[in-house]
Amino acid sequence: MSIDQAFNNAVAYYDAWMKKALPNFNDLFGSALDVIPFAQEAALRVLDLGAGTGLFSAHVLGRYPQASFVLCDVADKLLGVARERFTAQAAQFSYAVEDYRFLSAQTEYDLVISSLSIHHLQHAEKQSLFTSIFQALKPGGVFLNIDQVQGETPYLREMYWQHWLDQVHSADCEEIRIQESIQRRTTYDKDAPMQDQLQWLKDSGFVDVDCVYKNFFVGVFFARKMAED
Repeated sequence: MSIDQAFNNAVAYYDAWMKKALPNFNDLFGSALDVIPFAQEAALRVLDLGAGTGLFSAHVLGRYPQASFVLCDVADKLLGVARERFTAQAAQFSYAVEDYRFLSAQTEYDLVISSLSIHHLQHAEKQSLFTSIFQALKPGGVFLNIDQVQGETPYLREMYWQHWLDQVHSADCEEIRIQESIQRRTTYDKDAPMQDQLQWLKDSGFVDVDCVYKNFFVGVFFARKMAED
């Protein structure tokens, strides 16, 4: 099964599952919003990569109501949910059923965001994408990536995995959903260590790079492109 088919199959319960499956869901997205360095009245141009149902864009819209968004994902059914979510703001949103590995935008965006998506790429593809994102941003633009982090040692990887299993079981998740998620994670996930991800962002040209929040296997990565003098 292709990755777009796997996630399209989860469309009916995807949002509810994410809120249960992510450690400290609200803190993850809240931390990301808190480091966006623009005035709340700014008419930002935002690109959401692997946008899915538009969860991350919805958080940004709540903080930046004048922003305009391009949501990109290979899973067309998930983007269909996003279209419904943003019906009242339709003029501010456009959608692209595309593979963002082939991103070719040039200095078009103030903010590029992604959540729980880029870890599906091979490591070389991650590095190439980070360079493309750097090129897509305007000077002073920011990339925010909420994504999975591989533990540095086998012990840490096992600890992260067991913590996640304990979490989803304690959240009263249906066993079928847990098994479906395990299947997706073991089939499609290609997590990278935090330090590798930070270095790839620096190598792509970003000047201010950090993991501003981390909870077990998920982190919030911040990267800023140098502003023009």
